[in-house]
Amino acid sequence: MSVTATALAPGRPTGATVRWSRRAAGALAFAALIELVSRTGLADREFLPPATEIAARMGALALDPAFRAHALTSLLAWAVGLGLAAVAAVPLGLLLGSVPVVDAATRSVVEFLRPIPSVALIPLVALVIGTGLQLRISLVVYASLWPILYNTMYGLRGVDPLAKESLRSYGFGPLSVLLRVSLPSSAPFITTGVRLATGIALILTVSTEIVAGRGEGMGVFIYFAGIAVPARMTDILAGVCWVGLFGVAVNALLVAFERRAFRWHHARLGEQP
Repeated sequence: MSVTATALAPGRPTGATVRWSRRAAGALAFAALIELVSRTGLADREFLPPATEIAARMGALALDPAFRAHALTSLLAWAVGLGLAAVAAVPLGLLLGSVPVVDAATRSVVEFLRPIPSVALIPLVALVIGTGLQLRISLVVYASLWPILYNTMYGLRGVDPLAKESLRSYGFGPLSVLLRVSLPSSAPFITTGVRLATGIALILTVSTEIVAGRGEGMGVFIYFAGIAVPARMTDILAGVCWVGLFGVAVNALLVAFERRAFRWHHARLGEQP
């Protein structure tokens, strides 16, 4: 039997199934370790509740309308900020990656702005535009811009020059070459940049809410659970776990989209589906 036939044999687990099984096993083992450490007294249950109590609180919070309002507020800031960052970063990356003169003229400004921590800008942005939803969206846009921008530029630099020259030899202009060759070839890298930005955007959304400490949002929920007397550690950890689960779910969806939409790219890299 050929290798291909063996790989497609009925009942044989796929690579994705094996990966997810291992990840689930790792998560369950980690939860079991937390349960053991908490139940045996190796850690104070006031600071590390058992995993079963955290899971039960997660289920209760999912049915709580107030908690769902916090979650929806955070998701709104995350989605809007990430969308605006992608809309701004992709064209800017195409411009900088395809026009060396513009790239050279703006490189010092970009390299100056990129390392600035977004959280450090919270006081300045709050003074300029206020502390509402616009604060979170602005910081998410700023933080998410860079991975998309740099991945777009990196993707353009990896485009096969022979393909571009072939199109030019048939009389196509720079814009046609960009849209027909450069952009499709760099699309996998742009998608990877968006996937990286989703996690950064989620971190910035929750971090800004915790620092600002007002209004609604997952970070606000975690913040007030932490300053309660005594601190509600079960609520804190349940909220953190919900944020983490959302990040895992979004990343998994984007990875699945990448593998399905850019099979040719992963086949060239020799990756398994």
